[in-house]
Amino acid sequence: MYLGLDLGTSGVKALLVDDGQEIVGSATGTLDVSRPHTGWSEQDPADWIRAAEEAVAALRSAHGAELAAVKGIGLSGQMHGATLLDEADNPLRPCILWNDTRSHKEAADLDADPRFRRITGNIVFPGFTAPKLNWVRNNEPDIFARTARVLLPKDYLRLWLTGEHISEMSDAAGTAWLDVENRRWSAELLAATSLEESQMPRLVEGTERAGTLRAELAGRWGIGHGVVVAGGAGDNAASACGAGTVTPGAAFVSLGTSGVLFASNAAYLPNPESAVHTFCHALPDTWHQMGVILSATDSLNWLAGVTGTKPSELTGELGEGLTAPSGVIFLPYLSGERTPHNDAVIRGSFVGLAHRTDRAALTRAVVEGVAFAFRDSLEALKQAGTELSRVTAIGGGSRSTYWLNAIATALGIPVDVPAEGDFGAAFGAARLGLVAAEGADPLAVCTPPAISATIEPASSLVPAFEDAYRRYRGLYPAIRGVSS
Repeated sequence: MYLGLDLGTSGVKALLVDDGQEIVGSATGTLDVSRPHTGWSEQDPADWIRAAEEAVAALRSAHGAELAAVKGIGLSGQMHGATLLDEADNPLRPCILWNDTRSHKEAADLDADPRFRRITGNIVFPGFTAPKLNWVRNNEPDIFARTARVLLPKDYLRLWLTGEHISEMSDAAGTAWLDVENRRWSAELLAATSLEESQMPRLVEGTERAGTLRAELAGRWGIGHGVVVAGGAGDNAASACGAGTVTPGAAFVSLGTSGVLFASNAAYLPNPESAVHTFCHALPDTWHQMGVILSATDSLNWLAGVTGTKPSELTGELGEGLTAPSGVIFLPYLSGERTPHNDAVIRGSFVGLAHRTDRAALTRAVVEGVAFAFRDSLEALKQAGTELSRVTAIGGGSRSTYWLNAIATALGIPVDVPAEGDFGAAFGAARLGLVAAEGADPLAVCTPPAISATIEPASSLVPAFEDAYRRYRGLYPAIRGVSS
């Protein structure tokens, strides 16, 4: 048996698979996000451990015998979070999360230093880890002075699991401190943020062994001693392992809290001017590119909260048959945007509202707006040298057939829908746990799922979607001028 632990923004998911990669069971411990100020997003690392304990306890209750047979554990997690520890490994403050934009000025300052784009292959985005440390240095100098170690969220879970300070390449690539081509920390970039390599965790590949489960936890969970913990991956690279997106040209579109258009590459292909992320993959000698939307299903969740309705009810009102855009356009910039704008200040907007605009029209606009944001990422990937011919749909939002129809038509390429199953980050983490524990071939383990359906672009609606996308593209500079 192999266990995947995925530390997300809203919960920790524990997923158990057998040696045939069949899912035995899963459970989730819930998490909340603290937003004490506009643009802030934080979590207490102690809550991650509580949620992981809850998830594993639920698994043990339902599948105790299977959990006892675990030989490998893989980790996945939300990227970019700044978890600051003192000499005794105690957190010094709440973790500053991936969607926190308070450090946008610090990010701009670092991005103006040409060494960062040259060495990392990426723009320094406000959500990345390095500018957050500069913000702490500028605003919480006592905490910065006491920071002995900086860990990413999933690697804080690893510290709890194994007692070791270890990270891996895919997650480290999102810090703005990694030499992404050569897969090592950059002492030069660390020094630019007044840090040293001794404050960073040791790096391994995602498929490698990265500690063993502490005896105390093994005893509490009824697991044998010597259980291997894999390097694991950041959430998107882990999802790629789960969906089999590990070979050149393979791609997925992820409809989660954030949205990702992800393409696997056999070579390092940086193009920071496109605002595409170029990161290490979880597999050795492999990289990936991705466009990132900060508010994908989060946009629908926002509308559901405003209207007092469940997200599934909103999309259910649309049916499955795609219709032409109504003229109402939604810009999904509720927390700013990454690809292609790299804009932490911009905020969302409805344009084209009229007396006849009803709730269904607003829902359609949100769905289409997110689809157009994915089109922005597709165009940015093309600019970065990556052409996509099709994508596989993953994430909670992919259960909406209407949404997938809109995405296929907006992108102009087919969207493959996997057969029933869970092929997300927790599954990818479990696969990495298997690879590390057994020394297995990652390509033989991380295979694509069976496809149950393929959604083709609605050819009769492509002109209407193209026209709406052109309007969508023209609105960003218009509202940017009045955003503050």
